Amino acid sequence: MAMGSATSRTDSAEAAPRAKRPGGRSARVQSAVYAAVGQLVGAGRRETMTIPEVADLAGVNPTSIYRRWGSIDVLLGEVAVAALTQGEPLPDTGVLRDDVAEWARVIAADIGRPKRRAYLRAMVAARDGVVEVCPCWEIRREQAEEMIARARERGESAPSVRQLLDHVIAPLYHHAVFGLAVDDEYVAELIDDVVSMFSPRGPA
Repeated sequence: MAMGSATSRTDSAEAAPRAKRPGGRSARVQSAVYAAVGQLVGAGRRETMTIPEVADLAGVNPTSIYRRWGSIDVLLGEVAVAALTQGEPLPDTGVLRDDVAEWARVIAADIGRPKRRAYLRAMVAARDGVVEVCPCWEIRREQAEEMIARARERGESAPSVRQLLDHVIAPLYHHAVFGLAVDDEYVAELIDDVVSMFSPRGPA
């Protein structure tokens, strides 16, 4: 996997929209720290990286990282959530099935990338023993709610939010974590499954 600084800067820029949006020096520190975490994750160091190492690579004082994030697990979790939920616009095709299909394809294409898989695994590792709400999951829930609400306003039949998450998003993330295929063919199978739950004609 490429580890160049340009790649890390790109990942950092992608991560920023979902995180808090500090300004000035705080924003520069966050950007540098996110980029450093990206480099270390890309180098296979997600399980062994330390805050002093992140600070050294980012060119910031370790105290700044401890003060803002507290621990490497919290930092990893925040960067992973930001990287995995990039603020991509929700599809609005006028048909729920097409909206969900495009939404799922975009997510699958992103989390199927090697570095994204690494971020996802880092987030899982960072949440070891944590059973509270997962920010990444909540963002996908909000997106599902919005698409379903639009569909119902148009008079379309629609699955529940839980059905959409459990039968489309959860399998995609499961496959990504375990290195299984998340290609367009798999996405199409998931869409057929969930559509069969609310379409009187079953899968198209």
